[in-house]
Amino acid sequence: MNELLKQLTESQGVSSHENEVRSLILDLIVDDIDDWHVDAMGNLIAQKKGVGKSDLRVLIDAHMDEVGLMISGVDRDGTCKFMAVGGVNPRSLLGKVVQIGPKKITGVIGARPIHLLDSNQRGSVVKTESMRIDIGAKSKEEANRKIKPGDMASFVTKYEEFGNIAIGKAFDNRVGCAALVELLKLDPYPFHLVATFTVQEEVGLRGAKVAAYSTNPSIALILESTPAYDLPNKRDESPNVSLGKGPSIYVMDRGTIQDPRIVAHLTKTATSREIPFQIRQPGGGGTNTSAIQQTGAGVPAATLATPTRYIHTPVSMIDLTDFYHVVALADASLRTINLEQLQYD
Repeated sequence: MNELLKQLTESQGVSSHENEVRSLILDLIVDDIDDWHVDAMGNLIAQKKGVGKSDLRVLIDAHMDEVGLMISGVDRDGTCKFMAVGGVNPRSLLGKVVQIGPKKITGVIGARPIHLLDSNQRGSVVKTESMRIDIGAKSKEEANRKIKPGDMASFVTKYEEFGNIAIGKAFDNRVGCAALVELLKLDPYPFHLVATFTVQEEVGLRGAKVAAYSTNPSIALILESTPAYDLPNKRDESPNVSLGKGPSIYVMDRGTIQDPRIVAHLTKTATSREIPFQIRQPGGGGTNTSAIQQTGAGVPAATLATPTRYIHTPVSMIDLTDFYHVVALADASLRTINLEQLQYD
């Protein structure tokens, strides 16, 4: 059992309420770093001194927050209205268990039962505004004594493993956080390493923008989780990335063209070390790379990700070998990158 992933994925940390995750990560890394602080946004910024062989100042980033729900009101029957925080598909919500607010009040997401629907209603997706979270309260007054508008609700999912496969919530992006924790436990790098565990990625890359500005790195590597759509389909479409085939190296997404020099270094390192990897198809989605790349005078940046099925739902799935290879490839690439590789002709 990977206890690190279990601890991180079972923690609560919906965007802007990452306190629990941040405290856990700090406990995990405090003996392996030289300095740390929490900035005004809530980012955890850790410093690990290098051995002095390189003048690079390298930023490694992983966002702590997860998608979830926010309580927006309470009906007179005691059920709770809610809205999505981040990209949540309504089709994945019905019947799921959540925990609400700092008291972790348990609730179930429900709607009118199928027995009471007409034929047209049965064939349509229930919209979020028609759902409610039921906390067992018998009245609005009783519910308001337990929760309040603005409280965050996170999914309740037990981390489990079977063979190389792991399932749990919030692999986006606790899997990136876990990889960064593992890197900080390794021997010092040739350069000064700045590790940022950032907030509010799922609602607009907000924490990364602030963290990159304050740390002023010369290069950045963003550790992420990326959607794996590798299940059978009727059309002859190549999968975005697949489980079990290695780390995903980004080349372009909705917000960023990854720095080609870093991409080349990652692929060359993977090939020379016989670490499996796959290129994420250019297209939609986005990561903190977009915000970091455009900070200050500009930061060469790229993304390395663990393929994940059913991303942004209450239960997602990874292949643990992909996660271990992300750590191995990131470590090997960091130990061999140098200033000359970042010079333009």
